[in-house]
Amino acid sequence: MILKQMQVSQMAVFAYLVGDEETGEALVIDPAADTARIVSAAADNGLTIKYIVNTHGHVDHISGNRDMKERTGAQIIVHEADADMLVSTPALYLRMFGAKPSPPADILVREGDAIAVGRVAFQVIATPGHTPGSMCLYGEGLVFTGDTLFVGAIGRTDLPGSSWNAMARSLKEKLAVLPDDTKVLPGHNYGSAPTSTIGYEKRHNPYLRF
Repeated sequence: MILKQMQVSQMAVFAYLVGDEETGEALVIDPAADTARIVSAAADNGLTIKYIVNTHGHVDHISGNRDMKERTGAQIIVHEADADMLVSTPALYLRMFGAKPSPPADILVREGDAIAVGRVAFQVIATPGHTPGSMCLYGEGLVFTGDTLFVGAIGRTDLPGSSWNAMARSLKEKLAVLPDDTKVLPGHNYGSAPTSTIGYEKRHNPYLRF
């Protein structure tokens, strides 16, 4: 498996390029900006981007969707509960982020679905709280947590569509139960390190101490 973590945009978003070396198929998670750099990294590693996966529908994570789709023809994947959010970003937010409106999703997923490129597969874990359709991707000893779980913190729950109660359930019932050695790959570079593990977060993140 090829994995590249790339910090993009003024919001310190982490975009991820994940590919299968044997087939050359790849997906990109949250291509918020710097799409040319992401596509170049794929080419440098012999990868063709098949899917654009959004962990949720907020503008700071989807602002590169249109450009990435135009460059690669990749299909956009989002959780079904954030499908409307994907295409209804207010014009003010688009101007603030210098973003183009995202195309609609090509594929809608829900809890338990699989997203695969070649032999590399991830399970969709629905983690509502930050948004109704926030999701994490779990597999290969990794969990991509979007804005559900950061290193040492969690995503905001005071935004429209957010819910602290839903977030607490997602953290306790969906993420804290994963193996302690699962590598956490967050949606922003907001913590003391760019990655963590579930075990470390359970010991040190106040929001995962159940």
